[in-house]
Formats: sequence, C-alpha cells, structure tokens
Amino acid sequence: MDNTIQFELNGKQQEIQVDPGLKLLWVLRNHFGLTGTKFGCGIGFCKACTVMMDNTHVPSCQVPVGQINGKKILTIEGLAQNGSLHPIQEAFMKHDAFQCGFCTPGMIMNAYGFLQKSPSPNHEDIIRAMDNNLCRCGAHVRIVEAVAEAATKMKGGSQS
Repeated sequence: MDNTIQFELNGKQQEIQVDPGLKLLWVLRNHFGLTGTKFGCGIGFCKACTVMMDNTHVPSCQVPVGQINGKKILTIEGLAQNGSLHPIQEAFMKHDAFQCGFCTPGMIMNAYGFLQKSPSPNHEDIIRAMDNNLCRCGAHVRIVEAVAEAATKMKGGSQS
C-alpha cells in the first residue's frame, strides 16, 4: 500500500505517493529523474549511491523511502548552486579525481558529508573517510588530493 511521503529534495518541498519500502535510490532515479545517484552494488557496500539525509551521508540503496518523511535529502544534482559548482566538484575536476566517473557522485557526496563534520582534516583523516567509497579505476590518490583542496577552499583559504 502506498503512503504519502513529504520531504525536502535539493531545497524544494516534495510529496509523493509511493510504497514506503521502496529504496530511496529508485525514488530519486525513477520518480524524480535524478540519475546522478548511481546504482552500484545494491547492498550499501560501494557507496556509489551516497546522498545526504539531514546532513548525514547515507547509501540511498539501503534507505526505505518511508524513512525520509520530513527529512532533507541532498543529491549530487543539488550540490551546485546558482549555476556554480560546489568547491568539492571543482576540486574533483581540477585534480581529474575520476576516470570512468561512475563512483564520482557518491565520492563527492561522501566528501561533502565528511567535510561538514571535519572541516580541517589531515591526510590520514581524508583517507579514512573516503576508504569506504569504492573506485575500480584507481583514482584514489587524486580523490584524496581533491578532498584536501576542497577542505581548504570551503574554509575560505586557497590552495593551488
């Protein structure tokens, strides 16, 4: 039986009628056309489907949509504002922190959540925070560099 689910998606209030057991990933992709959130493993292991839920990064393939009622959801599509990329997105581009790009949205959203809670991470902190997001292309070194640069820019500093 479908339920009415009300939540904020990328800054806009939404209401949908849907089976509350349906996973958030599929609601984002199929109901809202937000295909930046990727389906990877389907068991929450790879983190390609990472989104923010009330300022916490979560694997959307593991979140029943019934649990998002009244919550704020932020996807990769909502990270850029007013046509400007977020500093994390800019840093990923600058450092070529991707190859195939499949894991990139989940990486960026995980980095966003991490930097919200740890704005001044050291190298080891970044490695630990990003370790659970899988990249089969092996761009991890560039990903860590991008997250470090984004942390500096998000604090108002500059790093070349």
